[in-house]
Amino acid sequence: MKTHRLILTACLAASLVACSGPRAYTRGSYEDPNEIEMLSDQFNENDLQLIAKKMAESLANSPRFSTPRPDGSLPIVLVGKLKNSTSEHIDMRSLGDKIQTALAQTGRFAMVDQAARQDIAEEYEYQQSGYVDPNAAKGPGAQVSVDFMMTGDLASIIQEVGRDKLVYYKMTAKLSNVRTGLIEWTDEKQIRKKFEKRGVSW
Repeated sequence: MKTHRLILTACLAASLVACSGPRAYTRGSYEDPNEIEMLSDQFNENDLQLIAKKMAESLANSPRFSTPRPDGSLPIVLVGKLKNSTSEHIDMRSLGDKIQTALAQTGRFAMVDQAARQDIAEEYEYQQSGYVDPNAAKGPGAQVSVDFMMTGDLASIIQEVGRDKLVYYKMTAKLSNVRTGLIEWTDEKQIRKKFEKRGVSW
């Protein structure tokens, strides 16, 4: 009898597991992308937004760029290489795009996109290939010259003691004068987060 009950219990448990199936995310809702919510100790979208906002505001309000040019022209800026010196995989292209967007929205700068330059160069080749009306074809030689190039480095320091973990990020950005090579502006954004290790239940 006991053996029969054990077999019956085992079959029932197996059937329940089979019915439940694999876990999957089946329902969701839209969330405010500006709302701070940390689900892990990794670099997240809020960190990206904080860095971009700080760099754009700092550059726009710096003494070198806070006053409009007498002729009304805008400084032409290219966001160049942003280096990831952390141990995490971080999408630095997204960070660069975010900074570029934030700078453009200040209305103080004209932006040139580095990736778009490559696409434009390929388009020049196509338009000069004979497939396009020669009188309407565009070609190299008329693009604007970049005045300033922004570069940067994202570094991190991680400390773990017992159940506590401190994650520190520091983004340093520099704006170099393309003609002279001089650094016209530099600033940094620091982010420090504390986490506590807890058990995760299903």
